[in-house]
Amino acid sequence: MSGSVATDRFAAFGGTAVIAAAESAALPGARAQVQRTVSEFDRTCSRFREDSELMELNAAAGSTVAASPLLLDAVDAALRAARLTDGDVDPTIGEALIALGYDRDFASVGARSPGTVAPSRVSFAAVPGWRTVHLDREAGTIRIGRGVRLDLGATAKALAADRAAAAAHAAVGSGVLVSFGGDMAVAGDPPAEGWSVRVTDDHRSPIEAPGQSITLRTGGLATSSTTVRRWPTVEPGGAHHLLDPSTGRPAPVVWRTVSVAAGSCLDANIASTASIVRGERAVEWLTSLGLPSRLVAVDGTARHLAGWPSEGDDLP
Repeated sequence: MSGSVATDRFAAFGGTAVIAAAESAALPGARAQVQRTVSEFDRTCSRFREDSELMELNAAAGSTVAASPLLLDAVDAALRAARLTDGDVDPTIGEALIALGYDRDFASVGARSPGTVAPSRVSFAAVPGWRTVHLDREAGTIRIGRGVRLDLGATAKALAADRAAAAAHAAVGSGVLVSFGGDMAVAGDPPAEGWSVRVTDDHRSPIEAPGQSITLRTGGLATSSTTVRRWPTVEPGGAHHLLDPSTGRPAPVVWRTVSVAAGSCLDANIASTASIVRGERAVEWLTSLGLPSRLVAVDGTARHLAGWPSEGDDLP
C-alpha cells in the first residue's frame, strides 16, 4: 500500500490483519473497531475453538439450534455462496477437511512432517452438500444434518473484512482498508491516489515479490491460492485447503492463484474460491460475470479478465 497512508497490523484468523486509514489520526480508532470485529467472528465462527458457537452447532448436528445474529449471517453468507456457485463453494466440507488432516489451527497442521497423516485420514470423506443445512431467519435457528460439520472458512473471513471496514469507517469517518490474509474490503473515501495494493501468490510476500500492483477504490478484493495453505500427507504433493465438494478432495491445481475484484470482499472471495475449483471453466464464468480477475496458472503465466489491467504485471 501507498506510503502516504497510515497502516497497522496484528495477528488474526491464523494470518495477518492489515488496517490502513486515509487519515493517520483515524488509525487507532479504526484498529479498535477491526480488533472488535475479529474477536466477534472468532468467538462465533472458528472451527479451531472448542468454545465457539460454530463448534457448538457442529456438536449438535441433527438438532435445531438457536443461533446468534452473527452466526445466522455467516451461515447465510456461506449458503448464498453455495447457491451462486452451484455448490462449488460449500460450507459442509468440514468433515472432509478433517479427514485430510486439517483438524487444527493451520500453524500446527503445516508444521507436520511428511507422512504423519495416517492413510485412513486421507480417505476423502464425502461432502454432504449445502442443502443439508436449514436456516430459519424468522425463528433464529439453524439445523444441520447428522454427521455434518460446517467449515465457514473463507466466506466468514471475507464477511468479517466487509464488516470490519464498515465499522471502522463509521467510527472514525476516514476512508479505511482492511485486509485479512490478503482478502480486502474498503469503506469511505480512498486517498486521492486510491489504495495501492500488491497482488502476489502469498500476501506475506515482500513488495518486491513477483506480482502486480493495482489501485483499489471501492468494494473488495480477494485472492485464493493453492500454494499457501498446504500441508504434508501420505500422498505425494500433500494437500491444500480448497476442496472440490463433488469429490471431497483438494481441487486439481489449474490455477495456483486467482484474484477477483467485486462489490464486496465476500463476493470477490466467493468468485475466487469457486474459480480454483472450476479450473479452466473459471475463465468463461468470470468473464460472463464481468468480474475483473487475475488468474495465475501452474506454469506462472497470468490471465487478465474483464477489465483487470495487464500493465505492470511481473508475470508473462
